[in-house]
Amino acid sequence: MIVDFYHLGASPLERVLPAICEKVLASGERLLVVAEEDLLAPLDEQLWAYAKDSFLPHGRAKPETQPVLLAAAPAAANGAVNIALADGRWRDEALGFARIFFFFDNSRLDDARGAWRTLKANAEAETRYWKQDERDKWVRGP
Repeated sequence: MIVDFYHLGASPLERVLPAICEKVLASGERLLVVAEEDLLAPLDEQLWAYAKDSFLPHGRAKPETQPVLLAAAPAAANGAVNIALADGRWRDEALGFARIFFFFDNSRLDDARGAWRTLKANAEAETRYWKQDERDKWVRGP
């Protein structure tokens, strides 16, 4: 499994998540986006409004039909093999997915470091750390 740690700094989740969703969908796969219940409605709204000239198919209802499913629990009711942990909270259930996108900001840095250390010891996990450079381009860290 591949675990991508995205350290949010210059760009908030609302700007980063749509790009990840688009890339996953362009590859012909599905994505499960997991966040605390109170964050799901704002994420849903943001995914509808992030760009005027594109459409990102997603939703919370009829989970089996959603290319991008927004949910509070890490269960792939839409058949996704990709999961995005969007609220900065690691969930071990994500380890059952082929690709994990873990988004966190400075307020969750200690939690992210703990997850990183645990996953580095897991022979089945390929961990990658991403941060933005001074031009807001995502670069892979050490």
